[in-house]
Amino acid sequence: MPPIITLLTDFGTADGYVGEMKGVLLSELPGATVVDISHDLIAHDVEIGRLTVARYWRRFPPGTVHIAIVDPGVGSPRAALAIESDERFLVGPDNGLLSPALLIGGARAVTLSIPPHASSTFHGRDVFAPAAASLAQGVEVDALGSPAQDPIIRRTPEPHRDASGDLVGEAIAVDRFGNVITNLVGMRGGRIVVGGREIPLRRTYAELESGGIGAVVGSTGLIEIVVREGRASDVLSLSRGARVILR
Repeated sequence: MPPIITLLTDFGTADGYVGEMKGVLLSELPGATVVDISHDLIAHDVEIGRLTVARYWRRFPPGTVHIAIVDPGVGSPRAALAIESDERFLVGPDNGLLSPALLIGGARAVTLSIPPHASSTFHGRDVFAPAAASLAQGVEVDALGSPAQDPIIRRTPEPHRDASGDLVGEAIAVDRFGNVITNLVGMRGGRIVVGGREIPLRRTYAELESGGIGAVVGSTGLIEIVVREGRASDVLSLSRGARVILR
């Protein structure tokens, strides 16, 4: 089976940056399968990147190498990481983006050296792509650098119970459909309250009328506030960090 390398970035596809990285990868591994996860992440939004990585990295076969780059600190003293976790590899900046892999027991992370020739604005091409190619060729992660010291780990905030027994959470992301994803784990029954408005918890979008507001348990198991055939984030003026209650 040819090696699989995935790419997740906030680069977009208008400027050729992704193409340069693919050129490096395929020059080293002409038979590799390179999978584009997305290049349309919100620019510089590490938290959205982290949540995206969490969705897909373990869905790929063992041995897959994931390159993930949302890197507003490129060229600064921030470290560059290569990680082996759950029989898969991840390469990217040490800014919390790769946290989902670091939270798995037995994960190993090394700090990559920055070559003298590397562009101070494009570590994707000059640091991360070469490291990913090495991993895909079977090079051990420990051979690529020194053990990482205290890599940055971001965690999704935990909901808490208030004095009345309600579970208080928050919006952690808004997807391209305008669905507002919360940190509340789906459960049967209950009602969602946001901005003083009570919202019914439904099983599917189809249980709502067109334009109807509701909440469903999304594919990640988290409760999402939705508007059928509309954008809940716009209709309810919700953004990341909004307080959401499960009653």
